Amino acid sequence: MADKKIIAVLGATGAQGGGLCRAILADSSGGFACRAITRDPSKDKAKALASQGAEVVKADLDDVESLKKAFAGAHGVFVVTNFWEHFSGEKEKAQAKNAADAARAAAVKHVIWSTLEDTRKLLPPGDQRMPMLQEKYRVPHFDAKAEADEYFAGLPLTKLLASFYWDNFYMFGLGPKKAEDGGYAWTLPMGNAKLAGIDADDIGAVAYGIFKAGDQYIGKTVGIMGEALTIEEMCRKIQSAYGLDSVRYNAVEPDAYRGFGFPGADELGNMFQIYRDFEKQVVGARSAEEARKLHPGLKSFDQFLAAKKDAVLSSMSS
Repeated sequence: MADKKIIAVLGATGAQGGGLCRAILADSSGGFACRAITRDPSKDKAKALASQGAEVVKADLDDVESLKKAFAGAHGVFVVTNFWEHFSGEKEKAQAKNAADAARAAAVKHVIWSTLEDTRKLLPPGDQRMPMLQEKYRVPHFDAKAEADEYFAGLPLTKLLASFYWDNFYMFGLGPKKAEDGGYAWTLPMGNAKLAGIDADDIGAVAYGIFKAGDQYIGKTVGIMGEALTIEEMCRKIQSAYGLDSVRYNAVEPDAYRGFGFPGADELGNMFQIYRDFEKQVVGARSAEEARKLHPGLKSFDQFLAAKKDAVLSSMSS
């Protein structure tokens, strides 16, 4: 590891950070070493990374001093925050600031910050189409990240705009579900708009491509997706891929979805409404071509369905 450039990876046991760790570890001749940062090195996922050759380091996004130690000597840092652990935009901003301050203290050469756009710029302040959440956000896990961009000012930064994880269909139960008639129904407030999506594993692999490409991506924003499809199109692909009799789209209005009552329903209802009402802006900010240039193994939705078949089918029947 001594002759390799160290990439310190936050969220190493999560979707994006885990994908980056695996990409680094799979490229033994790439010139980079993986420092996997986690709050709990005893986790099975952390142990698995260690067994594959990662240096596993304990640190916490809520503790800036632990981050400074974890980033010391690193060439690059990958920063991702997880809104869904706490559902707080303010906490997410505080964590991002800690990561940015620690990266600055460690004088790293390249930071990738996994951020998202500010959805409030798409709607006038008094727009009544969707409620404000947490007093000042439309979609807190988008808007808080966008506000946190300023903390990274002056750093050698690449901003990475990811897409909706197709993995959310099984990880968060947002995919089709068994219906009373024996078929499957998929309830979302997306209308006929296309959803920009990606296999979560590919986000980390793209980030690795950015680190390998180096200085040419510093100062840039890179928006990525695997493919943009309507829910109807995805229903047909799921039906075909798994040989199912029926997968139908049950389109509902965002207000109805926000009222479903599960944790985060209002947040997701607003998010899907942004995807629906501002399809051109959201999809237009993301490119499958750019992602594939950085990660030639980028998956299409069909390839994702093949790779994650067991997980997707299991979640559809649960």
